[in-house]
Amino acid sequence: MKILMCNSFYYMRAGAERYMFELTKLLEKHGHEVIPFGMTHEKNFPTKYSNYFISYIDYPSLLKARPSLSKTIRAVGRVIYSNEAKKRIEQLIRDTKPDIAHIHGIGHEISASILDAIKSFDVPIVQTLHDYGLLCPNTSFISRGEVCERCKGQRYYNIVIRRCKRDSLGASLLACVSHYINSWTNIYGRNVDVYISPSKFLQQKQLEHGVDKKTVVIPNFINLDDCQPAENGTGYCLFAGRLMPMKGLKTLLEAAKLNRQARILIAGDGELAGEIRNTIDEYRLENVTLLGFVEPKELLRLMSLSNFTVFPSEWYENHPMSIIESFACGKPVIASNIGALPDLVKDGWSGLLFEAGNPNQLARQIQYLFDHPEKAAEMGRNGRSSLLKINDPEIHYQQIMAVYQSLLHHSAM
Repeated sequence: MKILMCNSFYYMRAGAERYMFELTKLLEKHGHEVIPFGMTHEKNFPTKYSNYFISYIDYPSLLKARPSLSKTIRAVGRVIYSNEAKKRIEQLIRDTKPDIAHIHGIGHEISASILDAIKSFDVPIVQTLHDYGLLCPNTSFISRGEVCERCKGQRYYNIVIRRCKRDSLGASLLACVSHYINSWTNIYGRNVDVYISPSKFLQQKQLEHGVDKKTVVIPNFINLDDCQPAENGTGYCLFAGRLMPMKGLKTLLEAAKLNRQARILIAGDGELAGEIRNTIDEYRLENVTLLGFVEPKELLRLMSLSNFTVFPSEWYENHPMSIIESFACGKPVIASNIGALPDLVKDGWSGLLFEAGNPNQLARQIQYLFDHPEKAAEMGRNGRSSLLKINDPEIHYQQIMAVYQSLLHHSAM
C-alpha cells in the first residue's frame, strides 16, 4: 500500500513529528511505501520527495518582524488556502498514485487546501489529531494561562478579544479568520473521512464541539525493547517535557519548596527556562536540578533510574508520550487530574493523581512515593504491563490498517 503522509514539518520538532516518523517506520517495516509531504527546512530528514515540498514559512518570526502590507496579505492567503501547496501535492499524487492519505499537522503552514486536492483524486483521507486545532483557534484550549472553551459554538472571535495567540493581535486575528473560513467552507468535514484521536478525552471534545465526522480512538504506541526498567530508583523524581506555562512547572517548584527533601530533576527546554532558573535561585531549591534539553536515549535512562516521574500539567493533555515512556521504563507517574491524564494514570494502580495547580497535594503525593518505594515499584510494574495491551506497536499497526482498509473497501464499492 502507498500512504501519502502529510505534515508541515519533516524534522524532529515535537511530539506530532515524532509520532509521524515512528508510524512511518512501522508501516515500512510491514512492507508499505510512505510518501512524505511537507515544508522545506534545513533540518529536514533526507527524502527523494523533497522537490515536491512547499516553501518554508515561519509565522511567529514573520509577525514579530511587522511585515509590509503585501507580505501580510500573502501570508494570510497562504494560511487560508495555499495554491502552492495544492499544486505541489497534485503533482506528487499524479507521480506516485497513493492509495490513502494520512494527515497530521497542516495548520497554518500548509493549509487545508491540500484536502481539496487529495480528494479530487478520490484518495481517502485519515487525519490524526495531535492537538485541539479543529476546535480551538489557539489549538490548546488555553487562553491567558487558563483552560478556556469560549470559542465553542464557532465563537472564534474570542481569540481576537483575548489575544490568545502569543498575546498578538495579528496572530490571533489570523487564527480567527482561518477558523471561520474553514468552518464556513466545511473543508475538513467535506474531505476528511475519519479522524484518529489518541485519547477518549479528545474524542469526546470533538462531539461536544459539534464535529459529527467519525472519530476513532487509537492510542500512541511505544517499543518496549527501547526501555529497560530498573526495579529500584536512585533517589530522585523526574519531570520530562517542554518548559512551557501550561506544563505546571510553577506548581512543581512550589511543591519542591514545600518538600525540600525531595530531589527533583527537570529535563527539557523552552520559554520558561530562564524563569525556572531564577525561581530555583530565589527559593534556594538545592533539591531541584534543571538539566536542559536531554537526548531521547539519555532521557529514557534517566527515567529508568528515577523513583517515579511527575507530570503536573494544567491544560487538556491529549496522550503525552512522556507518560507512556515512564510506564515503559517501569516507573509510576504522579499526574494532575485534567484532560486525558486520569485515563492514562490510574490513581493508586499505575500512579497517583492530584488536583491541577495544587502544590500542597503534589508535595504530599511526591513524599508518599518516596516513603513507599515498594508501592512505587508495584505501580511501575502495573503501568508497564498496561502498555502491552494498549500501546504495543503491532496492536497499533493493526488498528491503523483496519481504518485504512475500511476506507479503501468503501471507496472501491
